[in-house]
Amino acid sequence: MATAAPGEPRAAADHRDLEKRTGLLREGNDEVGQLCLFIDAEKAAEDNPDGYSVSLLCRVLDVPRSTYYAWLAARPAAVVRADAEDELADEIREIHANSRGAYGAPRVHAALRRKGHAINRKKVERIMRERDIRGITRRKRRHLTKQDAKAAPAPDLIGRDFTASEPGTKLVGDITYLPTLAGWWYLATVIDLATREVVGYAMADHHRAELVTSALRMAAGRGELKPGCIFHSDRGSEYTSAEFRGELAELNLRQSMGRTGICYDNAAAESFFGLLKAEIGTTVWESHEAARADVFRFIEVEYNRTRLRKHPEFGYLTPLETRILLQQDLAPAA
Repeated sequence: MATAAPGEPRAAADHRDLEKRTGLLREGNDEVGQLCLFIDAEKAAEDNPDGYSVSLLCRVLDVPRSTYYAWLAARPAAVVRADAEDELADEIREIHANSRGAYGAPRVHAALRRKGHAINRKKVERIMRERDIRGITRRKRRHLTKQDAKAAPAPDLIGRDFTASEPGTKLVGDITYLPTLAGWWYLATVIDLATREVVGYAMADHHRAELVTSALRMAAGRGELKPGCIFHSDRGSEYTSAEFRGELAELNLRQSMGRTGICYDNAAAESFFGLLKAEIGTTVWESHEAARADVFRFIEVEYNRTRLRKHPEFGYLTPLETRILLQQDLAPAA
């Protein structure tokens, strides 16, 4: 309680003290909920015998008593909602952290739905925005493509249609570099366009034809490729080499190529590399072995098996789940 000046009534002193104490509150945030919260904290009660009467607090703050009591009655439900939202925010942080900070609201929302939450995507967006939880932004990619002027390029058989209805019918391949303290480390991948699964990959300290050939052989061994399957890439000399083209012929695959330097002609393959570098987050690796380990873990543990991607028919699934579903749909009836 305020101390009254000589000759000043106690009520007037209380009123003057409250005006001073609530001045900052009025300037900073005059929402009804904040005012009611202030009233609740300052009112006289058993645990606050020096507090003020609700009538005085409401009069000074210009809040109707009925409004305060309505707020007070609704407060338990609001507290429960706030606690539930805090728990949800913790779960969102866990999902976000498990994705190496890569997931934005759409994939976080999908992950929550997969865990049984009936939740609106806008609510997820709001919670992430209020708590500054953000997905990562991909770095710009440097291209390695060097065309062999003497080698004839293959025709473009996919025309930027990076979709497929059946696994093992359309593949895309590309090469990227990973900087390490021991020098460049190169990664070649083969991605199935029906599932976006990385079905083949190879790593080395060079990007000669044997690198992309090794990745293709892995894809053939695990990707259940169909006869006449299309393999699409840029016009890099690795892909026009006799070694690589010989492997394509042996596997009964058809070669397809986009134009040199046109990233959109092989967008699916390039998009994966942007994703890998952004989600791993390392700028320079300490060694080739460290880069190899990170890439292996990202492809085999995270990307193929746990990373969600929106399929136009099935919704958010991992590449492995997409392959299993498509294979089930295509299996002959018993």
